[in-house]
Amino acid sequence: MDQKELEYFREALNKMLNDILQKGKETIEDMTESGETYADPADRATAESDRAFTLRLRDRERKLIKKIQKAIKRLEDGDFGICHACGDDISIARLKARPVTTLCIACKNSQEEEEQNRGD
Repeated sequence: MDQKELEYFREALNKMLNDILQKGKETIEDMTESGETYADPADRATAESDRAFTLRLRDRERKLIKKIQKAIKRLEDGDFGICHACGDDISIARLKARPVTTLCIACKNSQEEEEQNRGD
């Protein structure tokens, strides 16, 4: 992978990280500022459901933050874009679709087949 491609992924990963962190800040602000009371129990239930959904999304994003940070570390260490299973290069198209990936498409397919066979 050339320097231009590495820089593209560095910028993409940093943008992903900053976007997630910004959403997290906005969620915290919204939840601390929202002191609404609801006269209708259905409205309260809807608000609580929305809040729980938002928190689940933020939890998924929290896990993604760790993956992004690891991908940035791989960029710094020089092993970004190399499959952890077979050692081959991960295609640029796959990295553009999922820049945090650690497996090439062939190894990911094999992993998914194994999980499916085990019933995971």
